[in-house]
Amino acid sequence: MLTHNLGYPRIGSKRQLKKASEAYWKGKISLHELLQTGADIRLQNWKLQQKAGIDLIPSNDFSFYDQVLDMSLTVGAIPERYHNIVTDQKQPELDLYFAMARGYQNNELDIIAMEMTKWFDTNYHYIVPEFKKDQKFKLFSTKVLDEFKEAKRLGIPTKPVILGPVSYLLLGKEKETGFNRISLIKNLLPVYLEILKKLENSGATWVQIDEPYLAMDLSSEEKEAIQYAYKEIKKASPSLKILIASYFGTLGDNINLATSLPVCALHIDLVRAPEQLDKILEVIPKNMSLSLGLVDGRNIWKNDFESSLELIEKALSAKAPERLLIGPSCSLLHSPCDLEGESNEMDLTAEIKNWMAFAKQKVKEIVYLKELALNKENETNLAILSDNKAAIHSKAKASIIHNAKVAAALGLLGPGHSQRKSQFRDRQKLQEQNLNLPLFPTTTIGSFPQTKDVRQWRANLKKGVLTQNQYDELISEETKAAIQWQEAIGLDVLVHGEFERNDMVEYFGERLEGFVFTQNGWVQSYGSRCVKPPIIYGDVSRPEAMTKYWTAFAQSLTEKNVKGMLTGPVTILQWSFVRNDQPRSVTCQQIALAIREEVNDLEDAGIKIIQIDEPALREGLPLRLSQWDNYLKWAVECFRIAASGVQDKTQIHTHMCYSEFNDIIQHIAAMDADVITIECSRSQMELLDAFAEFKYPNEIGPGVYDIHSPRIPTEGEMVELMEKAKAVISDRQLWVNPDCGLKTRGWEETREALIRMVQAAKSLRKKATVSISSYNANAIQ
Repeated sequence: MLTHNLGYPRIGSKRQLKKASEAYWKGKISLHELLQTGADIRLQNWKLQQKAGIDLIPSNDFSFYDQVLDMSLTVGAIPERYHNIVTDQKQPELDLYFAMARGYQNNELDIIAMEMTKWFDTNYHYIVPEFKKDQKFKLFSTKVLDEFKEAKRLGIPTKPVILGPVSYLLLGKEKETGFNRISLIKNLLPVYLEILKKLENSGATWVQIDEPYLAMDLSSEEKEAIQYAYKEIKKASPSLKILIASYFGTLGDNINLATSLPVCALHIDLVRAPEQLDKILEVIPKNMSLSLGLVDGRNIWKNDFESSLELIEKALSAKAPERLLIGPSCSLLHSPCDLEGESNEMDLTAEIKNWMAFAKQKVKEIVYLKELALNKENETNLAILSDNKAAIHSKAKASIIHNAKVAAALGLLGPGHSQRKSQFRDRQKLQEQNLNLPLFPTTTIGSFPQTKDVRQWRANLKKGVLTQNQYDELISEETKAAIQWQEAIGLDVLVHGEFERNDMVEYFGERLEGFVFTQNGWVQSYGSRCVKPPIIYGDVSRPEAMTKYWTAFAQSLTEKNVKGMLTGPVTILQWSFVRNDQPRSVTCQQIALAIREEVNDLEDAGIKIIQIDEPALREGLPLRLSQWDNYLKWAVECFRIAASGVQDKTQIHTHMCYSEFNDIIQHIAAMDADVITIECSRSQMELLDAFAEFKYPNEIGPGVYDIHSPRIPTEGEMVELMEKAKAVISDRQLWVNPDCGLKTRGWEETREALIRMVQAAKSLRKKATVSISSYNANAIQ
């Protein structure tokens, strides 16, 4: 029996990679220093896993930005617009690599970034590969080989990890019509064969090839591509031990496909889908090893050793121990690094901390499971099992988890809680009278740049360096300046800037019962962006108003409307580590009731526009189409519970980013938000096609510039994008706004971009006025 890991967090235990990357982008450190940071993190990760007792340690699970982008660079799938970028000759691909992720802008070149979207149903974002008909591929970057050799030189044999060829293609997007990207498999595969041969020649024994699409609904053509790819891989490198890894769900109707592939081992997710083990054991060939994904790579709760051992024993009844591997359900990329870094028990009590495990602890759990399975009667192992049982029992029986008032409130929920009083068309008329906005109204998504000073104020408040009154005075001045500046440039609907907030989910979790927080529980969201998800350990309720004070304060400073800014229940659920002792839908309903109370408080305070962000609604979709309806039913219902307690004249906005809407557009419409703002600029307004074809009835703000890139678009670009929107959506429905919140951007670029955006809206209004005048003149004649 072997232990292995599918991947380890790459950010560093103290977010070293984030800090080094951002310093490099700002020109504060050299390329050599950035590369050294990466090397230090890799070494630390490898040694940690080696010391813990992992038999097969992964390499190439490190990335400077994203593992899918790594694969694009590896196979030379570099869009033509990047070919003229001049980079450092010592490491020519790294600046190119970052340009593909973030865009590139200097006096000579102005290149937009590649599209970004969610990695399956996680909050991790990947850079979407771009494909053309008959595209050719070539080995461009040798990163996977270099990192294997690097570990080998350090005396650490590793199992290289690469994204599988079929999943890589399916994660991409066709940039030309008339072909299906899966048809590129024969062009792509020779590069994979070259990589594998080089790894084999360099001494690799095992190679992990991730094919997460095996947990998805696959067409016959896609299934044929998988069969073709792995037959060719086996033929080209017969002595390599290939472990094909699926995760995030059940293999389902792909079980026979996966177990028929000519590979050495198959990894399955038994956290998300323990029920699949019986069927797999029935059909898996005797000579194929089975990797049991038992330790949850996506949550922070301790493994229940007794439950995991039952699954191991079941597998042992059909497989010899040497044909079994023990690992996490998926890469530990989605877990924080180390629970030992949590020392402040005021935020995380010893009781709750005892229920938890981060990546470092999960690696140890994998090793413990192997030892327990092979020798449960050993005295040390018996003590380990006893401690684990006690922690699991403590969590199940803890009184702090349950709140009778929350249960009673859920029991009172009825159909009326999720219905606005009138249909949208009737509400729209009242809102037009109440708000008096121009055509193509401008707004932002909510947050403004969180400068170093703002972050320092918050830190000083926590340290006691600032009193609450001193902190509030600083935030007041920052909010006043933001309101005055928005008025000065001519934005129509203002925001207070959210200077008092840390993270859009963490801020609310800190003010809700049932949540607890970590000091260093960071996980990567995309690139250098790290988030510290709240932990939902018990029933959720709202003890007091959370946003009313600062929103009402901002509204008191201006005659223009200031939006109330809230995070929606589904997003709070999705972007938290969620309790695993009740259905997620029940936890989401609890959050929805808390947000509903906040929405009603804002309306009572005179706020006429309230935005309830739900960027994670699409992300939460189950991987299998057959499971969508159940999820969408409760997810949409929870949004409506949060939003439906207001009067018709109060305008409810929502925001979604980096989502494909075509397949769930009817459910987006069922949310019945008066205005939805969406990410559209990276896709060049392609996402609007779904709204147009569906004849989406409510108002839409298609983002006109990409805030995840430092480049500043021109006014003409924004007008051009809005003209594309106008071609499919009526003028009366359209708003003008950025793609997302501006918290992570700098003030200099933000000011310039928003000034151009306001000018773009004015240009659109002017054209619309001319068109109306021309129409009226023609009518008179």
